Amino acid sequence: MSGDEDSVFSAAGLRGPERIEVAAGDVFERTEDEVVASVFSLSSAAPHLFGSRLPAFEADLRSLLRTVSPGGTFAEQQRDITLSLWRQ
Repeated sequence: MSGDEDSVFSAAGLRGPERIEVAAGDVFERTEDEVVASVFSLSSAAPHLFGSRLPAFEADLRSLLRTVSPGGTFAEQQRDITLSLWRQ
């Protein structure tokens, strides 16, 4: 988190942050539906942003996924993350 965001949390009366590093680890198997849901969970690809083009985008995405993995399974490696915990 940037210093500006830290200032906002501090000004709101929160203590912290306590930062916890979580190292990359396991590889998870994902289905086509899980990959599509993951894409739509991104703020840059939220479904409402597509408007009337949402069905076409999803169809194109699923077509691409099926091209690269006809069996419908995908591998995703957990990545390093940093948790920033703020408390009251």
